[in-house]
Amino acid sequence: MQALFQIEMNQDHSREAIELFCKHFGVTKNVKPFFLRLVEGVKEFQHEIDPLIRSFSEHWKIGRMSRADRNIMRVAVYELLYCDDIPPKVSINEAIDIGKKFGTENSGAFINGVLDGIRISLEKAKPVTD
Repeated sequence: MQALFQIEMNQDHSREAIELFCKHFGVTKNVKPFFLRLVEGVKEFQHEIDPLIRSFSEHWKIGRMSRADRNIMRVAVYELLYCDDIPPKVSINEAIDIGKKFGTENSGAFINGVLDGIRISLEKAKPVTD
């Protein structure tokens, strides 16, 4: 979330900016592949992620949301859509916790409402397999 926040603030999506972030914040070699998977995945699929967030956040445009909230939700939605190895409830709970830490007093509830709506919609759309 912090890397995406920085990328958005500085309007710098370059690999150098991401590497500088990793160096400055001490992203370890063990964590870096997952970190890059999330950051690069969110940037690659943001054109799908943002409309989904917008459709489940009643009366809120993406631009009106706090940078922290929208980037927290972008990561979580990316995980919901593209990371089958992460249980949806884990993604949502982590997003809520991060929202409480970096957002406003209402961020946790807002993030929970949006992400849970997306989770339910995605579960309904999944084909049932035996």
